[in-house]
Amino acid sequence: MSAYLTLSRLTKIYPTPKGPAVIVRDFDLNVDKGEFVCLIGHSGCGKTTVLSMLAGLTEVTSGVMVLAGKEINGPGPDRGMVFQSPCLLPWLTAFGNVMLGVDQVYYTASRAERHDLAEYYLSLVGLADAMHRKPTELSQGMRQRVGIARAFALAPKMLLLDEPFGMLDSLTRFELQKVLLDLWGRDQKTAFMVTHDVDEALYLSDRIVMMTNGPEAEVGEILNVHFERPRDRKEIMEHPDYYRLREHLITFLEERAYKKSDISPKTPPAAPSDDRIVNLAARSEDDANKLSPGHSECVAKRAPRTLRRV
Repeated sequence: MSAYLTLSRLTKIYPTPKGPAVIVRDFDLNVDKGEFVCLIGHSGCGKTTVLSMLAGLTEVTSGVMVLAGKEINGPGPDRGMVFQSPCLLPWLTAFGNVMLGVDQVYYTASRAERHDLAEYYLSLVGLADAMHRKPTELSQGMRQRVGIARAFALAPKMLLLDEPFGMLDSLTRFELQKVLLDLWGRDQKTAFMVTHDVDEALYLSDRIVMMTNGPEAEVGEILNVHFERPRDRKEIMEHPDYYRLREHLITFLEERAYKKSDISPKTPPAAPSDDRIVNLAARSEDDANKLSPGHSECVAKRAPRTLRRV
C-alpha cells in the first residue's frame, strides 16, 4: 500500500552573497494515512522549513511532495495549519476567525450549516462560552484553541502543526496537548508536527523523525512510539519504556545529530506493551479563570451533519 504522504528528495537552497545556502537536502519521508508524526531536531536545523514547504508557504528548490495521490505545488485547504502564534484577525471574534475559513471551504452550504460547524468545533476545544470574544479578550491558550478549532473545522486531509504549544506555560500546554489528541482521535487525521520538546513528541506521536543538524539537514533516524491509544500522560510517564525512549531521543540530539553517514546503527528500544489507562486532568489556571466553569468538560453542541468540501 502506498503512503498517504510522500516527501521525496525534498531540498531547500537559499541564495546568499557568499553562495548557495543549503538548509535541507534530500529529505525523504513516507507517512501513512491517520498517522501522527513529530519532527524533532535542534533549533535552526530546518524543521520549520520542511513544514513550510509542505504547507506550500515556502517554495521547494527540488524534490516532490505527494498528498493523497496529488502532487503539492502550493498552499491549499487540504492542509490545515496551526502556527506557534495563532495568527487571528484582531477585529473578528473567535467565531468570526473560524467562520472566515469555513465560508471559503463550504461556500455551497447554507449559512446555518456553516454557523453550526464553527460553533461545534469551538465548543469542542472548550470555547463554547467565549466564542464571541475578540482575541484581545482571550488568553494565549484560548487563542491557540481558536487556531486548533479553525484547522479542524476545514476538514483537511492533513494537519500541519508548527510548535503550536511552544509559547504556552506548562499547564496550558499540557491541557491543549490533550485537547489536540481528543480532536485528532475522532477521525485520526494524518498529522505532521514540528516540536523541540522530547516529552511532547513521545506523548503525541506514532513516529518521531529526528533531523540531523544543518546545514544540509536530512532525516537522521526515525523512532517508533508504540504506546497504546487513547493516551494518558501519567500512564505513559509511568511506563517502563518511557525513559528508555526519552534517553534514546536525547542521546541522538546531544551526540549523534550529524550527517546520516556519521550515525552508527543502534538497536531501537523495545516496543512498550503496557496498556493501562489512568485519567489525568491538568487544567490551566489562566484559561480556567477566563472561561465559565461549565466549559471544563468541553461540552459541545451536537455534531452538525457532514458538509461537502468544495
